[in-house]
Amino acid sequence: MFNFSVTRCTFRSFRHRASIVGQTLIFLLVALGMAAEYASAHEGPDPIAHWFFNTRSAQGNKLNARLGPDAKISGTIKVVRDDVGESLLLAADTSLELGDDLARLSNYLPRKEMTVASWFAVNQPREWGGVIGVIQDNGNREKGWVLGYGYNRFYFGLATKGADDGDGKMTYLYSDARFEKGRLYHVAAVYDGTKMQIFVNGELSGESKVQSGDILYPKSAPFVLGKYKDADEDHPHLGRIREVVLYDMAAKPEWVKKEFTHQEQLVSLPPQGVAPVKFDFMIKPYLQFVTQDGITVMCQTSKAAMAEVHYGETVAVDQKIVGEKNRFIHEGKISGLQPETQYFYKVVTTDAEGKKIESEVRTFQTANKETTPFSFAVISDTQSNPAVSGKVAQHAWAQRPNFLLHPGDLVGTGSNDDHWTKQYFPSMEPLVSRVAFFPVLGNHEVNARNYYDYMSLPSPEYYYTYSYGNSQFFMIDTNKNVGPDSEQYKWLAKELSKCKSTWKIVCHHHPPYSSDENDYGNLWKTNRSTRGDLRARQLAKLYDEFNVDIVWSGHIHSYERTWPIKADKVVQKSGSIYMITGGGGGGLETAGPFKPAFQNNVRRGHHYCMVSVNGKLLEIKAFDLENRLFDYVKIEK
Repeated sequence: MFNFSVTRCTFRSFRHRASIVGQTLIFLLVALGMAAEYASAHEGPDPIAHWFFNTRSAQGNKLNARLGPDAKISGTIKVVRDDVGESLLLAADTSLELGDDLARLSNYLPRKEMTVASWFAVNQPREWGGVIGVIQDNGNREKGWVLGYGYNRFYFGLATKGADDGDGKMTYLYSDARFEKGRLYHVAAVYDGTKMQIFVNGELSGESKVQSGDILYPKSAPFVLGKYKDADEDHPHLGRIREVVLYDMAAKPEWVKKEFTHQEQLVSLPPQGVAPVKFDFMIKPYLQFVTQDGITVMCQTSKAAMAEVHYGETVAVDQKIVGEKNRFIHEGKISGLQPETQYFYKVVTTDAEGKKIESEVRTFQTANKETTPFSFAVISDTQSNPAVSGKVAQHAWAQRPNFLLHPGDLVGTGSNDDHWTKQYFPSMEPLVSRVAFFPVLGNHEVNARNYYDYMSLPSPEYYYTYSYGNSQFFMIDTNKNVGPDSEQYKWLAKELSKCKSTWKIVCHHHPPYSSDENDYGNLWKTNRSTRGDLRARQLAKLYDEFNVDIVWSGHIHSYERTWPIKADKVVQKSGSIYMITGGGGGGLETAGPFKPAFQNNVRRGHHYCMVSVNGKLLEIKAFDLENRLFDYVKIEK
């Protein structure tokens, strides 16, 4: 992006030292060399719009474009210099408007293909941050495109005429790579008519094929730099921008990589405008997917680093596995362990400067054999209430479960980093640092990338199965389609048909049966209610056919246990028991005034459950926030 101006300066330095004759020769040679270099560097599209954010471009109330429309400046901008050049630092009141007359700006709006790239730094992450965009993002009127970021990742948002939904629904493609506050990054987004791609520092960091066809534009929308803005949202970028360039063609990965390398030194510059980051654990080590011969240890550091997991049968932890360098989220899979065995572990991480931090030594236990009794805890809907979730986690750990089952809504908002790093993981640390937890997606996770980053589960992660002892667990995402023609329904039918375990247990967030007062019909104003989630109830046919024993759910922030149910009727035996245990922290809900026949026990209050399995005997105990037993059931086969 910058090599043209650099070559031009080189030409001028020669020009002052040349004779008239030599000057002509030098002009031809340099011009030819410049053209060759420019063509070589730009084996891809030529820009239709290009803005530099520096002293020369920002004049008065206008940001002069190198190509394309000038931007009207209002509010505060500040020139920031570094060892390479200049950027503009934008503030909360900064506005860089290109206009909202899209007919007048049509020459600068890509139609069939596009590439947009920028060098910028984020000082204050937010859910919706934008660098350049022209969008209308409201309900089913989502149109246009935007290059921006959400909390800790970059994204490329796009709506097209050929998308499957056909209603202008935007796809937000998030990068795999995370960013560090205050540091400059090169981010490029590419759309070729059939797929979207996002590149970070020259490397492909995400791809989607949801959108296709021509880009779908609104009739009117603000075309802006340095913010995420539509008719009713205005989220300014807080940080530096160095350059933005827009093309109406799709760039190849090799070209994106080459464009990045022209200014690669920018990524080595120290962060600006933010407090120095202390090297520490953002999330202390926790455990995932335990088996009889292995377990996964995960953590997150505040800086990119390399992690080592030290483990062993004594506190000396004399074995180790080494992870990848330059990672924020670390994942160490330990294998070759003995079943039913206690191990010790700790994590040692080293950043690029050689600084080390290490965790406390913790213990874990590998999974039990099929003939050995075991127990597990069930905690759901922890959401944004670490005071409560932390208390139930402490109570559960005191009973020494083998693992934790979590039926979803781990956090208040899945795309909000703080809800994971400052609420869920710190409050649950006493438990999840010692036993693995097996979750499903709730609606509050919003299918955010954070969930998939923080979990290490069998692909595709939003549904999976695992076995422990003489039981098999089937984990389903009821936020997605679970009807008879769906991928999950067919998968579940196949897996249940193969299952030979003594106990079959299913877990998903939404309850097929519930006596809640208002989620499925306001029972204080009418007697009409579906008495549960009808979408999730479609799965009950499989539970009947394959004799599922227990179905664990959350979503309703109370406790409820049904009688055995089969074919939508209460039976005395050979039916499935449906359990709602949504009392892990979310705001409490109340049962409706009508008692449905399926309801055996219902209770308002924060709580957790302990489940114990011994051969053909299974016990469920429910405890309140003061650790008092309030429900007990024994099931025998």
